[in-house]
Amino acid sequence: MEPPHGEQYETTGAPPVRAGRRPWVVGVSGASGTPYAAAVLRALLHAGETVDLVVSRASRLTLLDETGISFRDAHWREDLRRWLARGADGTPDRFEASLPDLDAVRYWPAGDLAAGPSSGSYPVRGMLVVPASTASVAGIALGLSKDLLQRVASVTLKERRPLVMAVRETPLSGPTLRQLVALDEAGAVVLPASPAFYAGATDIQDLVDFVAGRVLDAAGVPHKLYRRWDGALGGAAGNGTGAAGAVGRTGGAAGDRPGPRTGGAGE
Repeated sequence: MEPPHGEQYETTGAPPVRAGRRPWVVGVSGASGTPYAAAVLRALLHAGETVDLVVSRASRLTLLDETGISFRDAHWREDLRRWLARGADGTPDRFEASLPDLDAVRYWPAGDLAAGPSSGSYPVRGMLVVPASTASVAGIALGLSKDLLQRVASVTLKERRPLVMAVRETPLSGPTLRQLVALDEAGAVVLPASPAFYAGATDIQDLVDFVAGRVLDAAGVPHKLYRRWDGALGGAAGNGTGAAGAVGRTGGAAGDRPGPRTGGAGE
């Protein structure tokens, strides 16, 4: 039977997706820096954005090493909730994150090359690769599409959609530098995960949030993750608070929930 004109939901074998949904695809590669990905995801959801999530196989090992969380396809919602609730300092429940908060997230296994975002006809706003490993940089620059993360990035470039690569590696070799130039020439934003200190950081979460905020700036997504430069020298040192105290935490999992439950900078 043909669906009625204006059907609210797509009728596919995949989980139902509301018509008109245009998510940001967040790709998490195997580089160190899983707290960056968590901060970006929290802020996107807090801003009311929808998200399609791709977690590479290598990033699962990094996540396990950095947080002790095993990310499993069959239990991704619970594993993601634990990940988003965890602070960059290792505090297990620093942020509010509940399962209903994740209704705006759709997860695609990294090996599913038939996933929605693998096609240019699948509507998305763009893609954020956070963190971006040198392996993902090479694969995307060369158009290898060896997994879903690389395939979606290639599709993002060919469709002229925003692609932000939050590179987390140091030092950078000559081949990687040339690949980053190639990505820049193809239209991607190359954004090294380089925290700044003018925002008045007082703990590791402030540094992580600065990088996450710059990723969202590049994507044009509003946030209040860090104190912006206003031209006043010494502003960060003079206000007696960290970045969170200066702008207020708004990196909660969704809605108007506050960010951290306890122990936030400036509290």
